[in-house]
Amino acid sequence: MTLVQTTHNANNNLSNPFLSLNYEPAIESLGDDYYDEVAAAEFPQHILRWRNDALLPTLGLAPQTVTDEHFIQAFGKFEERQPFLALRYHGYQFGEYNPMLGDGRGFLYGQVRGVDNRLYDFGTKGSGRTPYSRGGDGMLTLKGGVREVLAAEMLHRMGVNTSRCLSVVETGMSLWRGDEPSPTRSCVMIRMSQSHIRFGTFERLKYFQRPDLTQRLLDHVIEHYYPHLQGEEDRYALFYAELAGRVGKLVAQWMAVGFCHAVLNTDNMSITGESFDYGPYAFIPNYEPYFTAAYFDYYGRYCYTHQPGICRYNLELLQKALKDVIPLGDMEVGLKSFDREYRKEYRRLMLLKLGFEELEISQTEELLKSTLAFLKHYPISYHHFFADLADTFSSKWRDDASTILRESEIGKSLGSTELFFNWSGIYHQVLTNFSTDELENVAKNLKQSNPKTVILKPVIESVWEPIVQEDNWQPFDDLVKEIQLSQ
Repeated sequence: MTLVQTTHNANNNLSNPFLSLNYEPAIESLGDDYYDEVAAAEFPQHILRWRNDALLPTLGLAPQTVTDEHFIQAFGKFEERQPFLALRYHGYQFGEYNPMLGDGRGFLYGQVRGVDNRLYDFGTKGSGRTPYSRGGDGMLTLKGGVREVLAAEMLHRMGVNTSRCLSVVETGMSLWRGDEPSPTRSCVMIRMSQSHIRFGTFERLKYFQRPDLTQRLLDHVIEHYYPHLQGEEDRYALFYAELAGRVGKLVAQWMAVGFCHAVLNTDNMSITGESFDYGPYAFIPNYEPYFTAAYFDYYGRYCYTHQPGICRYNLELLQKALKDVIPLGDMEVGLKSFDREYRKEYRRLMLLKLGFEELEISQTEELLKSTLAFLKHYPISYHHFFADLADTFSSKWRDDASTILRESEIGKSLGSTELFFNWSGIYHQVLTNFSTDELENVAKNLKQSNPKTVILKPVIESVWEPIVQEDNWQPFDDLVKEIQLSQ
């Protein structure tokens, strides 16, 4: 086993802030049963297309001290930090177990302690072949990089627990893909996340009947990501219960913001309960429960409304991988925290989207039921409905139900329908419980919880086409700034 060194050439340390970060050999310290050492591909071109200055302060770096060339040197040319680690894992893909997985077009670049004392991973995507590429080229399309930047920044703006992109470097290679007009451009992306350890990491260890490695990995996960559980006699059972709760909370966040991950295989689920690895995701255009984002998900296994059930099922599958270390009975009890946290978080977030921090349970259920019934019946935009609430909200709504959404297109076109009348009557009744000062807080919640811009497919295509046609990145840059500055 070769540990990546944390000391480099003195000149590079002084000139490139990324190379002088204090990288921690957390994964390496586990031993090479969990990864393969790999090298990055060499690329004919290096053009920095995206840098996430918003993440640099977390690393203790001032954006003005980090140049574009620093990004390219570290995360395009990959100088000074080889070898890298391709992590090993398996996974259930569309319900079928696949033992032929692992990091196939990326690797763990390094792990860094942030100023918040959290350990963060730098993981690559599109950095070349590894032992797990399975005949693939190990590359990432430029559009794939653009889409992941947009997904991560949009979800972060919406309050979803998500990984984020640190950089995207175009690499000058032509790629052939069946789901994009080809040849298409290539890039390498750096993802900054809490961890790249997956459910499938544990599933692989079960496949090879290595409970000793499972326990070692559990100890590692608890030490770095659940440190408050260290020293507890039943720390493994407590870990599983907390993970189940984190996943329940995460999928509730997806459902509230109208996000469809698209490929919820167990190798795409993080052991920290963080959202990552965005492929053919989509935000629902309207409230269609069976909306399916991935064109290859022919039977809608991972459609929008199935996401809570699938995530819960993946937690049940994880029990098989952990049962040699954690008693099944303890995990069955722990799984209940998924349902509890999901219900609590979904109600909380949906209430906020409607402007309220807390209501009586019966009132909450009645309001949410009527809201979703209205949205489901009419093909109106899920996101525009809530954005219109935020834009047109008035204290007059408390005094006169007929004024609710009267100034919006939704109110003008559907205000006389029975479902709208039912919903607006319930909404009005809730508002009558609030004072004038409290209504100001309702308006604030509406603005914070309902951004005007959501990256529906037409929005993504509107910034991608100028890149393809004219190499014009201004619409993309403007969109990302709009998302980030709306926080």
